[in-house]
Amino acid sequence: MWNDIIFAVSSVATFANVLAMSAGILAGVVIGAIPGMTGTMAVTLALPFTFYMQPVTSILLLVALYKGSTYGASISAILIKTPGTASAACTILDGWPLARQGKAGKALNMALVSSCIGDFISNISLIFLAAPLALLALRVGPAEYFMLMAFALCMVASISGNSLLMGIVSACLGLLLATVGEDIYGSYRFAMTEDMKGGLSIAPVLIGLFALPELIRMIVFRDGPQGKAMKLGDNHLTLAEFKGSFKSIVRGSFIGVVLGAIPGIGPSAAAFFSYGEARRSSPNRDNFGKGELEGIAASESANNGCCGSTMIPLLALGVPGDVITGVMLGAFMIQGLTPGPLLFQNNLNEVYMLFVGMIFSSVLLFIAGKLTARYFSRIAAIPQVVLGPVVLMLCIYGIYAISSNTFDVTILLIMGAVGFVMLLLDIPAAPFLIAFILGPMFEDNLRRALAISRGDLAIFFQSPISWLFAVLIVFFLAYTVRWELQKLRQKRAES
Repeated sequence: MWNDIIFAVSSVATFANVLAMSAGILAGVVIGAIPGMTGTMAVTLALPFTFYMQPVTSILLLVALYKGSTYGASISAILIKTPGTASAACTILDGWPLARQGKAGKALNMALVSSCIGDFISNISLIFLAAPLALLALRVGPAEYFMLMAFALCMVASISGNSLLMGIVSACLGLLLATVGEDIYGSYRFAMTEDMKGGLSIAPVLIGLFALPELIRMIVFRDGPQGKAMKLGDNHLTLAEFKGSFKSIVRGSFIGVVLGAIPGIGPSAAAFFSYGEARRSSPNRDNFGKGELEGIAASESANNGCCGSTMIPLLALGVPGDVITGVMLGAFMIQGLTPGPLLFQNNLNEVYMLFVGMIFSSVLLFIAGKLTARYFSRIAAIPQVVLGPVVLMLCIYGIYAISSNTFDVTILLIMGAVGFVMLLLDIPAAPFLIAFILGPMFEDNLRRALAISRGDLAIFFQSPISWLFAVLIVFFLAYTVRWELQKLRQKRAES
């Protein structure tokens, strides 16, 4: 075994492999930082260039793009309140307030450190837990998925800000919007135009909900520092700040590992799940949403914690964990590698090389983040009257580049108006987004489970996994009620 590992290290540490990983990480960070330019797009566009590469080199390039874009999405989320991908939407909640406080560099450093730790833990988990977690993923059926989605939707309470009622209203609106389009039985809901039959894409809804309302607010109220640069302030992340967030980083990393190993869940749900748990258990819970570094640590460690674990079902079972690993499945097949149990028998050297390369790419991610942070952080020094039109142009271009469909641009602008109204009414946008993302999985697995059981609700309580999530739901709801009653008593005592 040790001989195989030594051979894998020596094989990965070649100029071609290091160059491929370095280029992938840097390109991923840049692409992820551009609103609308997702990691999926980066990996898909890079796929044709890998046809004539060595098998391991090509896979490492795609993995590096995936990792770089996942971290890069946090840059625009923090600096211009525009998440590069859906998984970075949670980072906005505390990243943008910190940037407005003149702590953009500090927020970027926390995002980088959390991302690298989450990525490293995810890679280690891939090596040692691939088989057990893959077997667990196989035991998760529609009923278990539904209970998991129900528990994830309970996280709405943790991201509702000052009003739980407004958070619930926001989540209900998100669930309603998620029903647009075709259901699993081929029926259409709210399909007023031909384009709406396919449902609403996440990207225009996400960017419209978070980026455009801020631009509209700047124009309508003119309460920002017009023509002035935003101060970067203190960029240094202290040891005390890191220690204060370390528990959330580790917990978020493992949340990302577990949820990433379950096909279809993805980093977005993991980020919000981790953020909710961090807020629930943190002594600084009242500061979440106002500029809390621990919030960034929780969300970024979780979404990067998914990067390695999404490869678990792909390598062990041949089942892609998300869209990006679906593209990677094609890359494996093109290179003559067949993911699944036989991969570990027939191509063990390549598997070891992939593992070593993924760990090495975590180190490259930290180096790339440190090198690019000083340049990206200068975005915050651009006057807002200049930055606003540039952000709007990037948003429209990024959305149109994804599908070349003007309907998505229309949805972007409509959601911008909706987001602005929500801003005026003090309705939080985060519950809307998480409900919109989880809504289709919530509905589809509910209907599949009921179809399997012929309408018998007992199917949701037939497995230990379902019972585990049921207990967690009850516990979390009880805790939320208790916390809300405490806040109500405090308000009455103060008045």
